[in-house]
Amino acid sequence: MQTITGIDGRIYTSLPVYNKFLDETPEPKKKMVWDKEKKYYRRSDGKKYTLKDNKNRFLFPDEYMLFEDALGKRQKFSVICLINTGARINELINVKKEDVDFERKRIVLRVTKTKAKLKEKKGRIRIIPISTKFAKYLNKKLKHKNSNDFIGILSNSSLNICYKKTGRKIGLKNPGDVSSHTFRKTLETWLMSLGIQDSALLAHFGHDLKTASSHYVSPDIFSYEDKQKIRMIIGDLYGR
Repeated sequence: MQTITGIDGRIYTSLPVYNKFLDETPEPKKKMVWDKEKKYYRRSDGKKYTLKDNKNRFLFPDEYMLFEDALGKRQKFSVICLINTGARINELINVKKEDVDFERKRIVLRVTKTKAKLKEKKGRIRIIPISTKFAKYLNKKLKHKNSNDFIGILSNSSLNICYKKTGRKIGLKNPGDVSSHTFRKTLETWLMSLGIQDSALLAHFGHDLKTASSHYVSPDIFSYEDKQKIRMIIGDLYGR
């Protein structure tokens, strides 16, 4: 299924769905037009958005480690936060330092996806656990920020440029498929491979049962060595 990343950082399944979102959103409204010849969507302000062919793309641990090592300092912080939380990019962008509980090792996601099918008018707040390793990392990185400061995640448009460049640099297959959603999908897949209970995954990623079942990946695709490397990356998340 082809998808499109909107100005809100969310992924939409089609242009009509995205434009419906814009119709229901306060000004400014910027609709997109498909350019058949050049294969991208052009927004009314001139900005271009390409399609992601593989929304279910995830990375093996070796691929992720190569990818992270090739990133610049600011980009690396954003990607480390994405892989360790599995949060949607818009959820993470809106996290403030005061939303991180370093002692109890958890993060409050206050801006979450609104589920129209459930007739929600506002997304439900989610509280997700983080590893001891990641809590220490965040504590060090956010040490000089005020409690009401955002933690400093880069915009999705900036990251998308970085993903393509970094993917090409390390020789990643189909680098154009990598998006912020890739790291959310990667963590979900990794946790499945480690045998984390479905109920924990549903709560963590904000999925319903139908969505979760469609994301199922056999743990057999990962070797013992892969799983060891996964634990090196995500620490004791759901392992304490």
